[in-house]
Amino acid sequence: MNPLVLAWRQLRRDFVSGDVRILFVALVLAVVAITSVGFVTDRAGRALAQEANRLLGGDAVVRADTPITGAVRDAANARGLQRAETIEMRSMLRVGEQLQLGELRALDNHFPLRGAFRITDRLGGPERSVQGGPARGTAWMSVAGAQTLDAKPGDTLSIGDAKFKLAALVVQEPDAAFDYFNTAPRVAIHVDDVPSTGLIQEGSRVRYRLVVAGDAPAVAGFLEVAREQRGRGQRIETIEDARPEMRSALDRAGRFLGLAALVSVILASIAVAMAARRHSARHLDGSAVMRCLGAQQRTLVVVHLGELLWLGLIACTVGVAISFALQWAIGEWLARTLQIAIPAAGVLPAVQGYAVGLIVLLAFGAPPVLALRRVPALRVLRRDLDPTEPSAWIVGVAAFTGLAALLWWKAESPALASAMLGGIAGTLAVLAFLAWLLIVVVRAVRTRLRGSLRYGLANVGRRAGTAVAQVSALGLGLMALLLLTFVRTDLLDRWQLSLEENAPNRFIINVQQDQLKPVRGFIETRGLASPTLFPMVRARLLEHNGEPVSAKNYPDDSRMQRRAEREFNLSFNGELREDNRVVEGKWFGDAKPATPEISVEQKFAESLGWKIGDRVTFDIAGQRFDARVTSLREVSWDSFRPNFFVVASKGALDDYPASWITAVSVPKSQPRFTAELVERFPNLSVIDVEATLAQVRDTADQVSVVVQVVFWFSLAAGILVLLAAISASQDERLLEGGVMRVLGGSRRQLRFAQASEFAAIGLLSGLVAAIAASVLAGVVSVRVFGLPWEPNWTLAAVGGGLGLIAALVTGLVATRRVVDVPPSVVLRELQQ
Repeated sequence: MNPLVLAWRQLRRDFVSGDVRILFVALVLAVVAITSVGFVTDRAGRALAQEANRLLGGDAVVRADTPITGAVRDAANARGLQRAETIEMRSMLRVGEQLQLGELRALDNHFPLRGAFRITDRLGGPERSVQGGPARGTAWMSVAGAQTLDAKPGDTLSIGDAKFKLAALVVQEPDAAFDYFNTAPRVAIHVDDVPSTGLIQEGSRVRYRLVVAGDAPAVAGFLEVAREQRGRGQRIETIEDARPEMRSALDRAGRFLGLAALVSVILASIAVAMAARRHSARHLDGSAVMRCLGAQQRTLVVVHLGELLWLGLIACTVGVAISFALQWAIGEWLARTLQIAIPAAGVLPAVQGYAVGLIVLLAFGAPPVLALRRVPALRVLRRDLDPTEPSAWIVGVAAFTGLAALLWWKAESPALASAMLGGIAGTLAVLAFLAWLLIVVVRAVRTRLRGSLRYGLANVGRRAGTAVAQVSALGLGLMALLLLTFVRTDLLDRWQLSLEENAPNRFIINVQQDQLKPVRGFIETRGLASPTLFPMVRARLLEHNGEPVSAKNYPDDSRMQRRAEREFNLSFNGELREDNRVVEGKWFGDAKPATPEISVEQKFAESLGWKIGDRVTFDIAGQRFDARVTSLREVSWDSFRPNFFVVASKGALDDYPASWITAVSVPKSQPRFTAELVERFPNLSVIDVEATLAQVRDTADQVSVVVQVVFWFSLAAGILVLLAAISASQDERLLEGGVMRVLGGSRRQLRFAQASEFAAIGLLSGLVAAIAASVLAGVVSVRVFGLPWEPNWTLAAVGGGLGLIAALVTGLVATRRVVDVPPSVVLRELQQ
């Protein structure tokens, strides 16, 4: 008979008898955990990326100094894309007697393609969201601009040769978060009104924007054409060019979703490994009988592995089906909660569910099953003979290698995968050692114990292999869940701290040396906290290691071309701030070095090819400034406080012209703060980032909801998988409990003995898991998420206690049949 047919018949028989149900349930739960988290993270991640594009007004933008025509414009008309166009320029704005240079934006009827304008009819009045820009003959003005010009809806606004009725004030607008260092009032008009202003003439500085939005493949196709066919002066922007604080929130959310997927893989491996061990033990006698009847080792291998394969395919199909239903419900709930469109589920999470489920099953289920081929025929007579597999250590290494590959695949981050693998290996080693130590101690002291406590702890020492396996499995699973809890807590706390209500919402720049004290005094008299002012020097990059630098050095990277040609804001400081962390090199400190030194933001330095020891030359108001790179910093851009890509050592910029910058939090109860400050100090520029801050808060809130949903779902799925893993090793206890019942053991004695054993295993597992999770959380938080970290020992103690309770409750529930079912029934079932 075909061995695969035999494998199918064996699977049916085992399923009916219950021998394979634990393994089946464990695998289904594992696939549900992996696939559901994959579905949710995939849909939520794409929804967040799509929603983040509202900060751009679309999915991609092409900017140019001349009207955009040719292949790029044609590509924007492709099927599956929407298109909008805007025109931007500077112009003088007049409201009554007030005159101010402003930023004019002309919009067509389609902008924005993503997001919406939030406008109000009066300062402090109710807000409403609108799609599209102002009607012809009317204009909208930013709230900050209205405060500067003392304007209100209904006023007449003069722009060039035309007059407009100020119809509304803009509280929040798409793409404001991309360039909040724009000091001019912002005004929007209809694009058809531009000719009447007479502003576009020969020599006028005009910026044109072509905005597209659509499904991902169509946008990717447009970007490919735009990058290949873009003309001179054209540059492309996507969400990757967003403000650093926005990228930080989205990047960290993506890494957390990856971490949740890793935890699912780890828990799945634990459950399948423990369930497969029980499955193998139940097939020892059957394999011995087959050996007596002349079955070859190859036949046993094909039958048992074939059974695993059939089981895996069925369990994966059931798991994927359940996952699809769950993610559909969660997706609908997320859409209502976040009030955004959640993209449909993709196929990739289902493929990953099948792949991970089968690989985990074969990697952790095959080793104990392969041992069945060496079961001795004599076991038919002697039940104490177990199969031995000389190459078991090779199979174990192969299983761990398979897990490592899975983690690396799911992490999509070398740092995160490396940290997880190192944490798993270290935790397993410590757990195994402490479990062995516990066995040694129990064997030494059990003679001094009496009654049920002695019997319960004796079980730990008597089943050394089982005890080590259970402590390792339970501890590793608890470590993974606690790690997810720690990182999620740090992540949410960091967002709440950086985006709290008193975060700075006004940047004040161009403060001169003699104005430091008066400006500080003006702010303090308004009841605001005394500000910290940071020096700032404008400079242009000239040379890198003696070689001239220009846009020509980066022919294929428009972003780097802009960085090479832009003016830099240099600062100088001897104190390393809390939102900056040196990751390479040495901070120069308060001492003035013999030659000028600079510290550079890490990613900025990498993009320009700067390294420790490089010499960089700047042009500052016609003077050369030469300095050596001595450190690289990681900057927390989401602090919304003034930060700089390049910071010079103390005294290095004393001979160069400098101004100062600060950030303050102005409450809504002081709407005239900006106007009064500018009246007192006309040279100052006040940048209102309230709208930008509101957009970042909205996105961070949405990201937080997604992180919370994925966390709780991963936690629930993980606990179910963990319960399946613990329940998969109860046969020996059931057998011994049945014997004890036959010999007169009372229910109370049995339950107390079982509680002693499970409490010892749970206490050890929970303690090691809490410590390991705390250490690994620190590594992951700092190295992967870039978050400051402090050990949370209270949470660790709670986690350790929960480990004890989980092992105790689960163990007692799993073995309740010992006291609830007659001993004859339990013994007969286990001996079949």
